[in-house]
Amino acid sequence: MSYMLLIVEPVGQRAERTEEQGRAAYAAMVKYGEALHERGKLVDARSLASTSESVRVQSREGRATLLDGPYAEAKEMIGGFFLLQNVTREEAIAIAQECPAAQWCTVEVRRLGPCFE
Repeated sequence: MSYMLLIVEPVGQRAERTEEQGRAAYAAMVKYGEALHERGKLVDARSLASTSESVRVQSREGRATLLDGPYAEAKEMIGGFFLLQNVTREEAIAIAQECPAAQWCTVEVRRLGPCFE
C-alpha cells in the first residue's frame, strides 16, 4: 500500500527559527528522506513554501474565487510530505515516528485511496 506522511506545522513556526536552525531542520529531513529512499520506501518528498505565498481556489457554479495567503484563520499548515510505497499501516506509523519533524510538529499518516471511500 501507499501512504503519505503530511508534515503539519504551526503557522509562523518557521519565522521563529534562526536561519541556522531552519537549515539544520531541513538537513535532518533530507537525511531522513535519503534513508527512506535507500530502504526502497520513498516515492517522493518535498518541502512546501509558507502559506504567505499560496492561493486557495474554489469554483462554484462556474465562478472561481481566489483567496491569497496568508490565512488569518489558519493555525496550522502543510509544510511538506513524504510519499511512501510498499508499506503497511503499521510500517507507515513506525516511519512517521522516526521522522525528525515529529519533534517540532505533527506528522499525519494518510493512506492513499479514492475519494469515494
